[in-house]
Order: sequence, then C-alpha cells, then structure tokens
Amino acid sequence: MKMRQLWFAWAGLIVTLGAQAQTLETLVQGLQVPWAVAFLPDGRFLITERDGNLRTARAGEAPSSPLQGVPKVDVNGQGGLLDLRLDSDFARNRTLYLCYAEASVDGKTNSTALARARLSDDAKQLTDVKRLFSQAPKVKSSLHFGCRIAELPDGSLVLALGERFSQMQQAQNLGNHLGKTVRLTKDGGVPPDNPFVGRAGAAPEVYTYGHRNPQGAALDAQGRLWVSEHGPQGGDELNLIRPGLNYGWPVITHGENYGGGKIGEGLTSKDGMEQPVVQWTPSIAPSGLAHLKSNRYGPDWQGSFFLGSLKFGYLERVKLDAQQRVVAQERLFAGIGRLRDVREGPDGLLYLLVEANGSLVRVNPR
Repeated sequence: MKMRQLWFAWAGLIVTLGAQAQTLETLVQGLQVPWAVAFLPDGRFLITERDGNLRTARAGEAPSSPLQGVPKVDVNGQGGLLDLRLDSDFARNRTLYLCYAEASVDGKTNSTALARARLSDDAKQLTDVKRLFSQAPKVKSSLHFGCRIAELPDGSLVLALGERFSQMQQAQNLGNHLGKTVRLTKDGGVPPDNPFVGRAGAAPEVYTYGHRNPQGAALDAQGRLWVSEHGPQGGDELNLIRPGLNYGWPVITHGENYGGGKIGEGLTSKDGMEQPVVQWTPSIAPSGLAHLKSNRYGPDWQGSFFLGSLKFGYLERVKLDAQQRVVAQERLFAGIGRLRDVREGPDGLLYLLVEANGSLVRVNPR
C-alpha cells in the first residue's frame, strides 16, 4: 500500500492516494456558519448561513450582502436557515427550495419548514415565496431539525426531518412528521402514491420513518435517495431510502445514551426495521452528503459517497459494491475543520462548506 501524504497548510493541503492527488482551493471566505451551497448557472454560488442570511458569491470575491425576501427564520440552537436546493429546471424558472426552523405564532415552539421561491434575475432577492410544508407538531426544542432536501427523478421533493431530540419515541408514530422523511409535490401537495396515503392515523406526507437527525441527502447514479443521519453516542448511519420503510430509531440503534447506557431494550436489529448500509461507532457526526458521479478524480473515487465529519473535522469517503458492501473507506483532509455541506458541482468536482472558518473550498484534482 502506497503511503498517503498530508500537508496541513490551509489552502495547500494535499492528499496523495496511489497515483492520484488532490488539493484544496479556498474559493470564498467570510461566511458566518455556512450550511448549504448551490451552483447558479452564471458560475456564482448561492449559500445559506444558519443565522438566516442567503448570499451569493463568486470565487475569489467577498460574499454579497444578504438577499431580501428570505422567510422569517427561528435561529435557535441547531435551528436557523438550513438547506438549499435548486429546482431541476432552475435555468428556466429560477425556482429554489429552502428549509429552515420556523417558530410558532407565540414563539414558544418551533419545527422545520420548507419554502419555494424564485430568485430574481439580478440575484438580489427572493420573490413569490410560498411555504410548502411545516412539520407537525411544533415542539419546544433547539435540537434535531434535520432539514435536508432532495428532488427525486419524478420531480417530487423529499424533506428529511429530525425527531427534535425530546420526542424521539415519536419517530415510530406515523401520525406526525417527527423523525420522518416526507414526500411532497412542488406545490406542497401530497403525491397520491405516497406509501401511507389512505392509512388510518397516518400523516399522508410520510415517506419513511424511524429517523433520528438526518444531516445529508443525495441521489446516486441510479436516482436512488440516500440519507446520512446522526446516531446518539455511536450509531451514525448511511441509509438507502425506500418508500414505506421503518429505519428503526429509537427501537434499534448501534449507539447508546450520552454518557453510556442502552437505549430502550438495547436492540441493534428487529424484524421489519432496516439496517443502515454503513454505520459509524464511535460517531463521526456526518453532515452533508454527495455521491460522486464524475470521473474527474479517477476511477477509485468515482461512485463514492463523501460526507463531512462535524465531530472530527475531515472528509469521509465510502465506496460500496453492487451488493452495498463497503469496499473502500477512508478519512481525507484531516484537520480541515467542521464540514457542514458536501456537493458535487456542475464541473464534476467536490465542494466543501467549512463551518469552522466560514469558507467554501473546492477539491481540485492534480
């Protein structure tokens, strides 16, 4: 096995993997707790900041002033302005989707919400803002909002939602949105083929259930949805999302309570509940998720999943075979800091949002 080389100078960090090497290039600096990035057709980046700001930026330039028209956001603990996704037809309709923490009218409780908006032609404001969905029930919590958006190949939207920590038992209750993924039309309606439509006592938006705190969502080359989520103390997961399935939390988990001790009966498996394709114990606190479809870095990286580690500050690479067995797994760019988002850009390269120093970084092949 060839030696991996690491240099820790910030903008010149190099990783050598066999004959292939990558460098990190800082493109944007001066962001405040960046959370998600999208790629505009004119080459600019669109970036959310957790404190409620949405900004554009060009490589090598300072971020723009905050855009006008962003929905009111409840900035509270882990909550704020979170994920961002451009519509698949953005080049024509300039439509985008935002998810964020939303307070109740009296400000005492909150939940995750999804909104649709149009980006103005000058990219300075959002117009035609419409809230499509609000997680129910709202609860008093500053934790586990989840909040990752994906557009499926059929044009429907999936939103991954946390169980708000204090309500973990509700992840098994089909009657609410806590600890679920929900699937919606682009107008906020319920697709008639959702798996629980017509079931008594079930919320029709529910797509899958038994989730804890999803923090990444991506489609693979076959158009299948994958979600990464935080376990408790251990048991972080990468899951292949299939409609109607139960992903187990909190009945089964590979983790334990904070400080030790089993959760529930201490089960790691149970009939009718899905096992993660990959699980991490101890936890790495995965955030952001990309499935690399391009060959810009060579065949070893093509088809791999990439996740940021909030806990340890590195990029995780995982490659699976056709039977969903791990065939490669490694830690990259150790010391880069807390990574909040990982995306494949339209150029086929990986882009990383570094929460630790408020920057957007590109992984360049050498």
